[in-house]
Amino acid sequence: MRVASLVTLVALAAALPLAAQGSDTRGKFFFRKDCKSCHVAGKGSDLTPLSKTQAQWKKFFEAGKHGKDPLSKLGTPAKLLDIKTFLVNHASDSPQPETCGG
Repeated sequence: MRVASLVTLVALAAALPLAAQGSDTRGKFFFRKDCKSCHVAGKGSDLTPLSKTQAQWKKFFEAGKHGKDPLSKLGTPAKLLDIKTFLVNHASDSPQPETCGG
């Protein structure tokens, strides 16, 4: 029941407008703190903001999955929205791509 509720919250967060809700600055902080250790030279697949286009990042978060586990293990829906905002805003096809890998 708890996992289903969290997945629902993640799906709702994915549907919110990025500019109105997510914080690019906090998202960059959370990406560096929680994601980078595994996804940049770690045990997970290599992922940086440049790994995907804006549409691909949006689709990734809409799926609500992190590998086979729900993204909810990474934190609150607000935190996930911040990470999504950072990744989408600095994707490979964005006006300001992140060239330092987050």
